Amino acid sequence: MKAKRQAEILRLVGRMDIETQEQMLDCLRTCGIRATQATISRDIKELNLVKQPTGEGRYKYAAAAAKPAHPNFAGRLRNIFKEGVTSFDMAQNIVVVKTMPGLAPAAGAALDGMEIDGLVGSLAGDDTVILIMRNNQLAAELCKEMGSMLD
Repeated sequence: MKAKRQAEILRLVGRMDIETQEQMLDCLRTCGIRATQATISRDIKELNLVKQPTGEGRYKYAAAAAKPAHPNFAGRLRNIFKEGVTSFDMAQNIVVVKTMPGLAPAAGAALDGMEIDGLVGSLAGDDTVILIMRNNQLAAELCKEMGSMLD
C-alpha cells in the first residue's frame, strides 16, 4: 500500500499544482487512497518532495532534483533579501546584488542552490554577489523575480 500511495503522490505532483498536505489528501482520496496527514507528511519526507515557487507568490510540491537539494532555498533567499539586500542591478548578462556587510556569501549560496536556469556562475564577496547569466534576457528575468521577492 505504501509503494502504491507514494507512486500516486509522485504522479500527482508531476501533473498538478498541489500546495498543501490537505490538498494532497483530497487528491489521494479522489484516487481511492485513504491516508492520514501524518502519513502524507512522512511520505513527503521520504520522497524528498520540496516546495517550489509557482511564480505567482505561491508554492507547490515537486520532486527534488537528482542531487540532494537544500531545504527551501527560495524561502531562505526571500528572508536574506528582505533582511540584507540593499540593491541589485544588471549590466547586460551580469546581475550585481549588493547586500549588507557579511551577507553576500549566504545570498550567493542560496542563489546557487536554486539552480536558476541560465546561471553560468556566481562570485560572492563580503557585500556583493556577481551572477553571470547566459544572456541578457535571462538576467532581466532574474532581476524581475528578485524584485518580486522584495515586495
